Amino acid sequence: MTKTLERREKLRSDLILAAERMIADRGLAGLKTRDLAREIGCANGAVYNLVADVDELILRVGSRTLHRLDQALSAVESGEPSPQATLVRIALAYCDFAAENLELWRALFEHRMDPDKPLPDWSIDDQLQLFRHVYQPLAALFPQRSREELGITARSLFSAVHGMVALGLEQKLVAVPLPALRKEIAGLVRAMIDGLIARAA
Repeated sequence: MTKTLERREKLRSDLILAAERMIADRGLAGLKTRDLAREIGCANGAVYNLVADVDELILRVGSRTLHRLDQALSAVESGEPSPQATLVRIALAYCDFAAENLELWRALFEHRMDPDKPLPDWSIDDQLQLFRHVYQPLAALFPQRSREELGITARSLFSAVHGMVALGLEQKLVAVPLPALRKEIAGLVRAMIDGLIARAA
């Protein structure tokens, strides 16, 4: 790699890290390319020599957030071996990650692309990789189900937990104290799994 390319890659990395810090501090609405350019020491227009557009920049930050979330979920998989217990730990780890990285986590869901602008393959892959944490314990619980059925159940379980986390962490009247939210999430996951087992029987 030439020195020019090395400098460009370093500046690009600096830009993504600066955007990550800015979103973490100000939220997605606070992301300003002019402030980013000033922070990394380049002209405002030069930002678009490093990324295609603001969408790519936000997705690159999101990719870093998803990788850290993936690590957090992986770290809790090696506890009590029962699939039910694993699913509860994963749900609680998801809640904890959201609480500890609130603005970066919110940005994953607040960012909207134009309807005619497809998500890049690498961004889709980053998102789909996370579902294995839910899919694998479900596959152990319900070996008779097809991959498609397991995929739907995994997404449904994620949606239920995500909804509780999103509403519970709102800084409004619907907010729930974190210890109570964790308890309710654990109860929800156990109830859903018990119901699925009973229905399968």
